Order: sequence, then structure tokens, then C-alpha cells
Amino acid sequence: MKNVLIVGASRGIGLELVRQYRADGVRVVATARDEEGLARLAALGAHALKLDVASAAGCAGLAWPIDGEQFDVAWLVAGVYGPRSQGLQPPTEAEFDAVMHTNVLAAMRLLPQLGEALAPGGRLAVISSRMGSIGLRSATAGWLYRASKAALNSVLKDASLALAGKAICVTLHPGWVQTDMGGTGADLTVERSAADLRATVAGLTPADNGRFLNHDGQALAW
Repeated sequence: MKNVLIVGASRGIGLELVRQYRADGVRVVATARDEEGLARLAALGAHALKLDVASAAGCAGLAWPIDGEQFDVAWLVAGVYGPRSQGLQPPTEAEFDAVMHTNVLAAMRLLPQLGEALAPGGRLAVISSRMGSIGLRSATAGWLYRASKAALNSVLKDASLALAGKAICVTLHPGWVQTDMGGTGADLTVERSAADLRATVAGLTPADNGRFLNHDGQALAW
């Protein structure tokens, strides 16, 4: 991998992906929402772009700085959890809009652009969650987040059909990771999760197009 795009790299998994790729000498273009995030990316040697994925204008504005690029991998990492519900508490309209705009609508706005910017045979990797799996579901906590990730999985599956033959598109569960979202009691360090995700994406073959995978490459039920 010589040229990588990471959307949503202000912190957590996205920032760690930048750090690891840069440590390997890979050219990285990465996005962040604010000046602090942009500074962290620049300090790692990435080409930093400002992007708020919840903004229609922001998503549209990504097209020109990546025009003409040929990325080996494009990552869509940006996401929010929303209300920490434990049962069937209805979200407010504002909560619903914030989560769905960030986790689903942003992907529908950005994936066509990312697909266009991929080199032939490139990989499009979207960070989802096994919480979005219907087949594996055994709890209701965070049901708005679960709904958004199930919808994101559907969006990625459609992208895999549209880009078949040009790119390998997958949705990935990063594990329960020690980030601001996952908390300090999570199973995986952010370093381990990012390393696993990179290895899984690097090892993809055309037969993997449209799959939902664990961070270690194991298939997950939709």
C-alpha cells in the first residue's frame, strides 16, 4: 500500500491507522473535523483535510482535493454512538438525525467519491460494528447505534455491487476497542485493532467483495 485515504482520523482508530501507515512510509491523506485533529494528522506527516461528515457541503467539498488521486485503500472510519440506551427508549429527533446523518447519510454521500478516487483493484473499507448485525444480535443496548450500523452495512453492500470489478469493498467490525467510544474496559487496544484491520484489508481478494468481516478477518453474519 503506497497511497491511503482515511476519512475520520481525528482520534481513535482513524488516527492510529494514520500513525501505523505513516510509520511504514505510506503516503496518507486524512480528514479531521477541527484544528486540533488537523494538527495531530500533520504532526504524523499526513496530508490533512478538514471535513465534517455530517455536513452536506463538507462531504461535497471533499471531491476537489482528492480529484485525480489513485488510492490503494480508502477508509471510512467516522462515526458516532449516540444515546446510551439500554432498552427501547425512543431517541429524540435530534439524536436520531445526528446519528443517522453521521453514520449513514455521510456514507451515502462519500462512498461514490471514494470509489472514484480508488486505483484499479483498490480497497474500500468501512468501519461498522457487530452491533449492527441482525443475525448475531442478543441485546438491545444502543439500539439507535445498532440501527445505524445495520443501515451502513446495507449501504456498503450496495457499493460493493456498484464497484464490482473495480474495487474490493468490505465492512469491518474493529472489535471492542479502548477508545472514547469503547471505554477503558474494552478488550482491544487501539493499536491492536488498527493493526488487525490493516492486515485484514491488505489480505483481501476479489472474492471478499461485499463481505462483513471481523477485525481479524473472520466472516460475520449480517
